[in-house]
Amino acid sequence: MYPILIVEDEPSMLMGLKDNLEFESYEVDTAEDGEIGLNKIMENHYSLVLLDVMLPKISGFDICKKARAKGIQTPIILLTAKGEEIDKVLGLELGADDYITKPFGLRELLARIRAVLRRTQNVPANSEVEKIELGRLSVDFKSFEGFVEGEEVKMSHKEVEILHYLWNHKNKTVSRDDLLDEVWGTEYQPTSRTIDNFILKLRQKIEDDPNHAKIILTVHGVGYRLVSN
Repeated sequence: MYPILIVEDEPSMLMGLKDNLEFESYEVDTAEDGEIGLNKIMENHYSLVLLDVMLPKISGFDICKKARAKGIQTPIILLTAKGEEIDKVLGLELGADDYITKPFGLRELLARIRAVLRRTQNVPANSEVEKIELGRLSVDFKSFEGFVEGEEVKMSHKEVEILHYLWNHKNKTVSRDDLLDEVWGTEYQPTSRTIDNFILKLRQKIEDDPNHAKIILTVHGVGYRLVSN
């Protein structure tokens, strides 16, 4: 079964999550502070991390940022008592895959976990094409590896999933809502601004001039269209 790391400093919350996930047949590892959690993420392979934002020593946001900077693409669901939109946007832009606000119900959490695992585990299997070359970028959908003019570049899961969806619908207009539903799922949706920021990152890898895109085009008021022969 999928190994999951829980990084949470509240003992009752930590043990409750651990017991319930083990009851669902997940393999569970735990960390009581941010420093331990970051070390475990760096040293082990997990299918998913449940990461509290407000942690001793290192915050969940900083853990997410540091892990992604090291090229670790383990899916992350942030757990926090904060519900403001700016915090949600920040967490997702730092590389988190989902965001759930305390207090939350067990059924909601389990649904979020299943949705993230389904998306992140199944992208390669559903790809008819494993590797593509698009502008300056070569990307392997199976390994989530990207290369710009022969030099390896870091590709987040979300960047690859968005590009994968656009590629499967190339030369067609894809709405922001389509991308939100297909990449993030219906359980939780970030704002359209988040989509725009990911498109900007992809353009910086693909386009010769990201400010005058010729491959990932903006369809004003709707979404985007990937142009390819």
